[in-house]
Parts: sequence; C-alpha cells; structure tokens
Amino acid sequence: VKLVESGGGLVQPGGSLRLACVASGFTSDYYAIGWFRQTPGKEREAVSCISSHDGSTYYADSVKGRFTISRDNAKNTVYLQMNGLKPTDAGVYYCALDRNIPKFIRAVVAGIPMPIGSWGQGTQVTVSS
Repeated sequence: VKLVESGGGLVQPGGSLRLACVASGFTSDYYAIGWFRQTPGKEREAVSCISSHDGSTYYADSVKGRFTISRDNAKNTVYLQMNGLKPTDAGVYYCALDRNIPKFIRAVVAGIPMPIGSWGQGTQVTVSS
C-alpha cells in the first residue's frame, strides 16, 4: 500500500487548507482510510477517518465541525478539508489506512492508540500569524 499526501502549508489562524491523500497498491474493498496528526512531544492523534464499507465519516472531538473528510473513489483519493484552523491544529498530518475498520474508528472517536497498517510520509501544517 502506498499513500502520498499533499496540501500542507502555512496558514493564518482561522484559515483553511485541504489535504489530499492518493492511495495505491491495494485491492481490498473493506478498509478505513483517514488522517492522523502529530506535534513534537505528543503521541500521534487520530483526527478523522472514512469507512469504505458505507462511507461513514468519523471525527475527533477536537476537529468536529471544522474538518470534513471526503473521498473520490475514481481518483483513489481522500481529502481533509480543514476550516477554522487553530494554532493547536499545527503538526505533521499523516494519511493512514487499515483493514480493521472498527479499530480505526475507535482511534478517532475514543482516542485509543492503535497500530496502523499503512502510513504516508506526512505533510506539514503550520498555523501561525
């Protein structure tokens, strides 16, 4: 599995960014794909995911109402639209994919750390004035 992220950058507080993750190299129809983020000194945090099973989306409380995850199946791409960005949203954002959908959902909703099957290389998001 190969995951390639793009779209990170520098944005002022209150601004927006859209991250994209192109996925390739897998054939399973049952998986969850989404986003983690990490800041120095902190554990990697699951932010959002989308289920291939039914397209359901899930968000961490810290981003609910501001971030939107979506997918374009024709392009094998998942997006994370981030609005109302705060300095606390800054970090390296990683695209992740796992075939254990419930586990990924628990990581996002309950913040339970979990090993992930596949990771991208990460894209930096900086929120600063």
